[in-house]
Amino acid sequence: MKYWLSIFFVLLGCLFSSCIREEVSAGHDRVEPGDVLPDFSVVLNDGSELSTQSLKGKVAVLIFFHTECPDCQKELPVIQQLYEEYAANEEVAIYAISREEGEEEVADYWERNSLTIPYSAQDDRRVYELFSTSGIPRVYVCRRDGTIVSMYSDNPIATYSQLSEDVENTLNFSSYLFAEQMLSLNLPTRIY
Repeated sequence: MKYWLSIFFVLLGCLFSSCIREEVSAGHDRVEPGDVLPDFSVVLNDGSELSTQSLKGKVAVLIFFHTECPDCQKELPVIQQLYEEYAANEEVAIYAISREEGEEEVADYWERNSLTIPYSAQDDRRVYELFSTSGIPRVYVCRRDGTIVSMYSDNPIATYSQLSEDVENTLNFSSYLFAEQMLSLNLPTRIY
């Protein structure tokens, strides 16, 4: 009996120690490759506005994160590397949006980890829930017209080479016909 009780508490502890504070066990993606970005607007850490409209005309990479999430802690350096590679390219926009985490916590994490990705600290799930109902990190790569061409979650997290390939393909082949072919052939639409 003690053995089974011990097993029960270990499993219960694993369940509650998850980095992702979910109210539901499995998430539902509200947008996926082929969909257009939902209409949103947030204030970035430098005071400027990031919105669906401000991303038009750019290849965009968006990541939703929480700094206490181990998978996010692995993914953010990958996004930082991507950001550094494309920082001088005005055709590419890379931003991070927190989920249920305020400015002070995010700013502290950015400083401790030498991150320079522009971010928006969101105390709630208002913006996040336009994209998904659960699960972080969530990374979206979008065409210039706002159509999502690839999406990554935490199983497995996106690699630098996958994201770089997605950005390059989207930059180089942004015509409607090619994008439709990419979607139909599942080329950079890597949903796991």
